[in-house]
Amino acid sequence: MGSLSTKDICDLLEDLAPTSLAEPWDNVGLLVGNPASPVSSILVGLDPVGALLDEAVAIQADLIITHHPVIFHPLHALRTDLPMGGLLARALSAGITMVACHTNLDSAVNGVNDILAARLALKATRPLKTHAADNGCGIGRIGTLATPVAGEAFLSRVLDALGVAHVRFSGKLPERIATVAVCGGSGDDFTQAAFDAGADLYLTGEIKLSTARWAEEAGFCVVDAGHYATELPVVGHLAGIISLHLKKQGHHLPVAASTRQKDPFHIFHHPMQTGKQQP
Repeated sequence: MGSLSTKDICDLLEDLAPTSLAEPWDNVGLLVGNPASPVSSILVGLDPVGALLDEAVAIQADLIITHHPVIFHPLHALRTDLPMGGLLARALSAGITMVACHTNLDSAVNGVNDILAARLALKATRPLKTHAADNGCGIGRIGTLATPVAGEAFLSRVLDALGVAHVRFSGKLPERIATVAVCGGSGDDFTQAAFDAGADLYLTGEIKLSTARWAEEAGFCVVDAGHYATELPVVGHLAGIISLHLKKQGHHLPVAASTRQKDPFHIFHHPMQTGKQQP
C-alpha cells in the first residue's frame, strides 16, 4: 500500500465522527499543518498541551489527534513567548500536524458518550439531545442498567469504571437506580433534559453551583465525575478504532493512545483531617 497523508487520516475521521455533527461554535478538523503531509505514526490524546507534544516527539509520531481543539478561540496574534504560540511553533518546527475531533466525537455513534455509557454498563442507550442527522447521533446518552442497583453501589461502579478516587454529587441519591443519563465533559446544560427524560441520576463532567442547588430542590441526583475522567475513555477507544480501520485498508502504521497525559487537577487533603468526613 502507498503512504498515508494527513488528508487520508482526516477522511477516515470524517467517517467515524463527521464534522457536520460538530456544534456551530466549535473548531474541528485539521488545525495545524498541511493536509498533504505524510503520516507514519499517530498519537491520540485528550488535550493539546506541551506534554502531549513531548510524547509525540518521543515516539516519533507526526500526527496528533486530540479531543479538545488546539485552536479554539480566534487568534489575534501568534506570540511564541506565550503558551499557545509556543506550542504551535513547536508543532510546526517538529513537522507535527494536529487534528481535533471535539463535539463531533461527542455526538458520534461510538464516540465520547457511547463509550462513557458502555463503561457504566448502560443498555438500550439513546441520545439526550438528538442531532438533526439522527442515526443515533446526538449529545449525551440515556440508558438502563441490566439490573437496578443501590445508589451507593452505582457510585462505586463509577469510581471503578473511570479510575477516580472520588466524585461529587448533589441532590438526593436514589435508593434504587435503573435509568441513568450521562454526558462526558461539560454537560451541565443538559441536566434538565436528563431530568425530563426520566433518569434516576445524571452523570457528567462539570456541574455548576446553580445546577447543584436546583438538583437539591428538585430531588434529582446529579453527579460531577470530572471533565477529564468522563472523556478520557474515548482516547484509547479512538486509537484502537483508527488502527483497526487502517489495518483493514492494508496500513500498519503505529496508532498510540497517550500514556503521559494526566488530569490537570490534584486533590489536597488537610493533614489534620485525613480520614475524617469532609463537610
